[in-house]
Amino acid sequence: MPRVLLAGESWIVHETHQKGFDHFTSTVFDTGADAFIAAAATEGIYVEQMYGHDVPALFPRTAQALAQYDVIILSDIGYNSFVLTPETWKHGQRSDNPLIALREWTRGGGGLMMAGGYLSFQGIGGVANFRRSPIADVLPVRMIAGDDRVEAPQGARVQVADTAHPLAALCAGAPVLLGYNEVTVHDEGTVVVTVDDDVLLATREVGEGRSLAWTSDIGPHWCPQEFLDWQGFAPLVGGMLRWLAGEDV
Repeated sequence: MPRVLLAGESWIVHETHQKGFDHFTSTVFDTGADAFIAAAATEGIYVEQMYGHDVPALFPRTAQALAQYDVIILSDIGYNSFVLTPETWKHGQRSDNPLIALREWTRGGGGLMMAGGYLSFQGIGGVANFRRSPIADVLPVRMIAGDDRVEAPQGARVQVADTAHPLAALCAGAPVLLGYNEVTVHDEGTVVVTVDDDVLLATREVGEGRSLAWTSDIGPHWCPQEFLDWQGFAPLVGGMLRWLAGEDV
């Protein structure tokens, strides 16, 4: 069974409620990974989630520390959360760069996945900022400059592009999606599935390891409830994780 770490897919919302002359605030914590983690569990795969606010301090910073995992997923969490460690951000001290470690871990046999979102790939306003990061060298896609979001409230069609790929059959009959990050395929990457003729699922063999890009969300809003309820969602999640771990799909 693959050992999987999912970093990100959590957020804190702080709201101001203005009612006439008076106002008050409320704060809530939420996560968008529940359906993905539950789907993996039905496939016999346990996914450990590291919430976004824990990443700067707790994400492994060396390839050796990452070796406890077979698959690492980055989802809806930007570049800054990895490189602005507490030592560097608060105290102006040197610290190991987790993204350099993640690149070397992938080349050494790890399975790296990036899932789409407002803080994935380049993200909203380009804030996610992975285009010039160390892991750009090992992903199966190339990122465009600036804001790469494509909103498709009308629904974006999912279509298999490479029927020979072991993951292709798992995407047949998939419902529409409501958005994604626009990317282009890397010279060494393979486009397995498209969304409105753009890349949805791409894979790459990287040294001894593998990488995978899923350019839409793994939960709402881009991945609507219809997609999460689709009978093929859990097999697709399990298939992607097993492929990344070098296991049979």
